[in-house]
Amino acid sequence: MVKTILFKTKKDIINRISENTKLNKKQAAEAVDEVFAEILDTLKDGGEMSISGFGKFEVKTRPARTGINPKTREKIQIPESKSPSFKAAKALKDAVK
Repeated sequence: MVKTILFKTKKDIINRISENTKLNKKQAAEAVDEVFAEILDTLKDGGEMSISGFGKFEVKTRPARTGINPKTREKIQIPESKSPSFKAAKALKDAVK
């Protein structure tokens, strides 16, 4: 049995919101953009955003460390880095099961 993989784009989300609410596509696009901008701004400021029943967005910091250049086998210093992280809420995990 072949399983179909669904792939949604931002445009698909906007269309779905427009179909299921009283918002037109322009208003739905503005709402989606605003949600994404709010998440981005919060993470840029070092904060975290929790969406009940969905999950938590946060910034994780990887400490500086020593690595090895695979080509020369020379030790190199890898600087500290930050990256966005998402932890799914229990309700989301349960829905996917």
